[in-house]
Amino acid sequence: MESKVTPTVEGGLLAALTVILSLAAIYLPVLGAFVEFFCAVPIAVLTVRQGFKSGAAAVAVSFVLLLMFTGPIQAVRMTLSFGLCGLVLGQCLNRGFSAVQCFIPVLITGFLAQIVSVAMLAIVAGVDVVEQDMELVRDSLTQSFEVYESMGVEPQVINQAKAMVEPIVQLFAVLTPIILFFVALINTVGTYILSKWIFQKLRMKFAEPLPPFTQWRFPVAFLYLASFSALGLYWGQTRQISVLYFIAFNALVLAAIAGLIQGFSLLSYLADRYKVSKFVRRIIFVILILNMFFLQVVAVTGLFDMVFDYRKHLQNSG
Repeated sequence: MESKVTPTVEGGLLAALTVILSLAAIYLPVLGAFVEFFCAVPIAVLTVRQGFKSGAAAVAVSFVLLLMFTGPIQAVRMTLSFGLCGLVLGQCLNRGFSAVQCFIPVLITGFLAQIVSVAMLAIVAGVDVVEQDMELVRDSLTQSFEVYESMGVEPQVINQAKAMVEPIVQLFAVLTPIILFFVALINTVGTYILSKWIFQKLRMKFAEPLPPFTQWRFPVAFLYLASFSALGLYWGQTRQISVLYFIAFNALVLAAIAGLIQGFSLLSYLADRYKVSKFVRRIIFVILILNMFFLQVVAVTGLFDMVFDYRKHLQNSG
C-alpha cells in the first residue's frame, strides 16, 4: 500500500529541516559554513511543490522556531539570508524564469539581507561590524609585524609597512557594501548550485543552465555607471563630500568587477576561437590576475565590450 505525505505534513517536515540546517550552520565550527548553503533548499523545494503561500508560511514558522533556539539576531540573519532566498528562488522557478532571471533576484535578496543583518547588529546589539572588522585587520597585521621583527627584518622596513596599514584598513571600511555584496554572491552561488543538485536528485524541474562563460555579457549600464562613478569620485574627493565619495567608490568597484568578468569572458571566447590550449590559457589568466595593471586593462576592455560587442564583429568578419 502506497503512503502519501499530505501537504501540511510535507510543509512541516521541510520547515523543521530548515531549522535543523540553520542550527547546524550556526553552531558547527567549520562545517557550518558549508551547511549554510543547504538552508535555502527546503524552502525552495516547498515553494515549487506547494506554491508561494506554503513557502512563506514555512519561512515564518522557521523564524519563530529559530527565535526560540538562537535569539533574534541569528534568527533574523538566517531567515533573511537563506529563508527568503529560498522563497524567491522557488517562486522564480514556479514562473519558469531562466537561470539568469532566477539568479539575479536571489542575489539582490541576499545582498539586502546582509545589509539588514549588519544594521540589526548595530541597532539591537550595539555591535559596529565595520569597526570590529577593522580592528581584526589591524590586530592581524600587528601580529605579522611582530613575527617579522623576531626574524630580524630591519625596523625601517617594518615602520614603512606600518605606515601603509591604516590606509588599507580605511579602504576596507569604505568598501563595506562591496564586501557584503561578495558575501551575498558567494551565498547565492552556493545555494543555486546545491539547489540544482537537490532538484535533480528529486527529479524536479530546475531552470535551464547558465549560458557558457564565453557568452556572458552585462548591460551597457555598467559602463555608464563607471563613468558617472569616476566623476562622482572626483567631486567627492576634491569637494570633501564624503557621502558622494563613499557611494561613487563602491559603484565604481562594482562596475569594474562587471567589466572584469566580461573581459575574461571575451578572452575565453578568443581562446576558443583561435584554439588556444587549456594549459596556455590558464597561464595567461594567472599572469593577468596577478598583475594589477593587466587586470585594469581587462576590466576596461570588458566595459567597452558592453557597447561595441567585439564578439559580434568577429563573428561577422568570419
